Amino acid sequence: MGSKVYIDGKLVAREDAKISVFDHGLLYGDGVFEGIRSYGGLIFKLSEHLDRLFESAQTIMLKVPMSKKELEKATVETLKANGLKDAYIRLIITRGVGDLGLDPRKCKKASIIIIADKIALYPKKFYEKGLDLITVPTRRNLSEAINPQVKSLNYLNNIMAKMEAINSGYEEALMLSSEGYVLECTGDNIFIYTGGRLYTPPFCLGVLKGITRGAVIEISQKLKIPVSEHVMTRHELYNAEEAFLTGTAAEIIPVVKIDGRVIGDGKPGKVTLKLLSQFRKLTKTDGVKY
Repeated sequence: MGSKVYIDGKLVAREDAKISVFDHGLLYGDGVFEGIRSYGGLIFKLSEHLDRLFESAQTIMLKVPMSKKELEKATVETLKANGLKDAYIRLIITRGVGDLGLDPRKCKKASIIIIADKIALYPKKFYEKGLDLITVPTRRNLSEAINPQVKSLNYLNNIMAKMEAINSGYEEALMLSSEGYVLECTGDNIFIYTGGRLYTPPFCLGVLKGITRGAVIEISQKLKIPVSEHVMTRHELYNAEEAFLTGTAAEIIPVVKIDGRVIGDGKPGKVTLKLLSQFRKLTKTDGVKY
């Protein structure tokens, strides 16, 4: 069975999945998206992903031409058409076809694209041995410019930071605010564990409202591990007992070194591994079956 892509109500073969060169999603990065995972025939936290998608669209004044229920049905149809039980789903809404000007009013109708495929963000060895991070010069976008809570198609801020990490021989970059506070990585939220408590940067500083981030907080509360949203500098990270990243594609990945400083004993921490174990159990129960 060849892979299929959903475009504006139709499932087409991958090689025929095309958009107009006049689509403002291509021309200007004008659109929003979600990355979603399915596990064993269950789309993990689909409702939360759709809520965030519609929030992103609302902020950039993009009218979604389908309801949440219709998008849920289209996502299920796409997964079934591809025969996938375990998949990464990319749900994209572009401003649609316009002209070469910026004016979004020229785009008469938004386009909806759903891609279902496999993804492996990091090699398996990093889950077993942990990840090294480096802080990069590129700062996270100001909330007053492009709010990081909007998952827009313009990901150049993240890509620039990723390039800087790669050029320095690292897999992932730590991004700071313009004031030097810890925010997040190029595609993941960050947590530290120290003194019996988890800490993660607050939304108000300009971080993405991560779905996996929220799941980790939910799991932590059930495990009676206190969690605080906390304004952090790198000093707190360097002296943490444990650190890890969270994201839809990455799930939970341990961090063992930041800017050359060894975190804890330099191995994935016990709390991190416990949270990962509980997270994987949650992926089997919390979502939409198909």
